[in-house]
Amino acid sequence: MQSPGMAGPMGQRRVQLSAKRALDSIAAAAALLAFAPLFVVTALAIVISAPGPVFFPQIREGYRGQRFVMWKFRSMRVVHNSEIAAEQRSAATEGRLIKLQKDPRVTSVGRFIRATSIDELPQLFNVLKGEMSLVGPRPLVPFMLEPYPEFREVRALMRPGITGLWQIRDRENNTSALSMMPHDLEYISKFSLALDAAILIHTLRAVLSHKGAC
Repeated sequence: MQSPGMAGPMGQRRVQLSAKRALDSIAAAAALLAFAPLFVVTALAIVISAPGPVFFPQIREGYRGQRFVMWKFRSMRVVHNSEIAAEQRSAATEGRLIKLQKDPRVTSVGRFIRATSIDELPQLFNVLKGEMSLVGPRPLVPFMLEPYPEFREVRALMRPGITGLWQIRDRENNTSALSMMPHDLEYISKFSLALDAAILIHTLRAVLSHKGAC
């Protein structure tokens, strides 16, 4: 049973989480309408630049440990590189991602949409579905969390976000859950709508700096 001293703060947190979900739904719907022309132009550019699908789906781990399909605009050519695949499998056993600084698979359009974070816009559909939030811990590929079971459990308390403290502070360190851990734990412990608003404001600066966008 909660002590009387905890009832207030916990009640306020629940109210803010409910408000956060409502604001996410409204903002995602409005953004999808506003960015509809950009979606069309981006889709056409991707198709022209390299054969293959417009979107890139990937399984991520989110709220309450549920796995879901996160969507991005495709930024790479559809190729099968066994050497890179083997290296990625090896890194996966350590919970790391392999990200090449100058990946030959990335198209010219792909480089642009990554640098401007346009490739992330399809995640607004994930927000609308309730799988993600505008702000929260970054949704990770499940194997990245396997070495850190306690961290995995804490992360599952919040919906993952399109942006968050890690993105505005340390976006270039994007290959392991360990580098995101201090930022994610701080966000979860200090969550408030005011913090979300501040993160959204600072996200624009992070996007314009292009740090970690590769």
